[in-house]
Amino acid sequence: METKYIFVTGGVVSSLGKGIISSSLACLLKARGYRVTIQKFDPYINIDPGTLNPYEHGECYVTADGHEADLDLGHYERFTNVPTTKANNVTTGRIYRNVIEKERRGDYLGKTVQIIPHITDEIKHNVKLLGKTGNYDFIITEIGGTVGDIESLPYLEAVRQLRWESGNDACCIHLTYVPYLHAAKELKTKPTQHSVKQLQEAGIQPDVLVLRTEKEIPADMRGKIARFCNVAPEAVVQSVDTPSIYQVPVNMHSQHLDEIVMRTLGLAPEGEPDMQAWMDFLTRLYDAEEEVTIGLVGKYVELQDAYKSINESLFQAATYNDRKLNLRYIHSEKLTEQDADMKLGGLDGVIIAPGFGQRGIEGKFVALKWCREHDVPTFGICLGMQCMVIEFARNVLGLADANSTEMDHNTPHNVIDLMEEQKSVTDMGGTMRLGAYDCVLRPGSRSAMAYGSERVSERHRHRFEFNNSYRQAFENAGMKCVGENPDTHLVEVVELPDQRWYIGTQYHPEYSSTVLSPNPIFVDFVKAAVAYGKERAGSDSAKN
Repeated sequence: METKYIFVTGGVVSSLGKGIISSSLACLLKARGYRVTIQKFDPYINIDPGTLNPYEHGECYVTADGHEADLDLGHYERFTNVPTTKANNVTTGRIYRNVIEKERRGDYLGKTVQIIPHITDEIKHNVKLLGKTGNYDFIITEIGGTVGDIESLPYLEAVRQLRWESGNDACCIHLTYVPYLHAAKELKTKPTQHSVKQLQEAGIQPDVLVLRTEKEIPADMRGKIARFCNVAPEAVVQSVDTPSIYQVPVNMHSQHLDEIVMRTLGLAPEGEPDMQAWMDFLTRLYDAEEEVTIGLVGKYVELQDAYKSINESLFQAATYNDRKLNLRYIHSEKLTEQDADMKLGGLDGVIIAPGFGQRGIEGKFVALKWCREHDVPTFGICLGMQCMVIEFARNVLGLADANSTEMDHNTPHNVIDLMEEQKSVTDMGGTMRLGAYDCVLRPGSRSAMAYGSERVSERHRHRFEFNNSYRQAFENAGMKCVGENPDTHLVEVVELPDQRWYIGTQYHPEYSSTVLSPNPIFVDFVKAAVAYGKERAGSDSAKN
């Protein structure tokens, strides 16, 4: 069949959940046996989000092929179980860079380079590129930002042209907001009407409306919206707040979103999507009664999206351990030896978060020392793993001044040092060790048992590494370097075998955890936390 193109736009306000709706639709179409992928077009001029501050943009997600991407790609993978690549996330910066490079090469034969057709043609080329190279039945393209943004205009023009060129092989879903005014005790449809009008002024008539709302929208109000927006009544779908984002595909199917889209694209829906594994996950999620309490120690804990993939990986792992996740955020800048007992006591497990730079680092050392001495299940990721190494060097090996050269260029004990290939790097964007690399795990190690394999592939995002000059000293003192890259011998995993569960990974296992395939090391960490929680509860009962 010809590749079908689905465009998802948004209006009124940002953060309505275009990524979740796109992912949910992809999940349903994939469950019907179709080959589906999703791409995100971001209107900002950065080449990629790799250099963006988390306060600006939340988490930077990393694809297996080493691209720093928008966090929505994490949702795409978690919902579809399909890996994404560089082609799945395109920014205005990349579009303009590609066009300028073509102009410099003379590809335009001396023509004046303009927004139309050159920028819009480059956007269209990137939309169609996935269809040509990936052999997909459906390509869902999410347009970042909202209708009316100056930055989004070239993308909307490209969508207009593609819909005209593709005929019945393209459709548009518009996600908009229906606010509830508590003072008036009324839902208001005007924002949606104005949003659709702006989209129509750009030459795009939406085929489907998804109405984001906190309250159920009555049928007569949905009919009113349909009339004012020139959309079929059955194609006006509501997306009401749910306890979990993983409920959204089920809610969308109950309103026939997948069937509406298929009919719009000239396909006859047959049967039902195979959602059994997804429903099994939701059953475990809603049936779980007991909690597992995990503390996440980091410097961005006040930001909802800064550790998005870690949060979701823990949520998935807790569900597969038949537990509700009680995630407590602990600001590493505010954690001291004086309040460590108060803030860390009572936790079943602790995650030491990744990150960059000096800020908040000492609090991570405090947390690691406390967890190690109290034998609490502890998981360090990337910088978290490096902090494990530094804390152990200081307090067990007796190297009081041990540090990373990222934090102290003149440290006499550079147990964490800049990677050799990074020493000549001057540009900050897209120059780290990025993407999936192999890791060989020591037979019998806790990590190998967690994975059920002695060879894994996980994604990286770092410049600094464990200094192998100190490797034997760490091994002799009890910190085992149980995982390494087979080509570079870069230490990937460290663990303390004499602890309940104390593992650090240089890589980011959260990037490869999905609803149907949770990352094994997260599942094992939460399993250890559950066991520790039971042990503590039993000890408390004995005291009473």
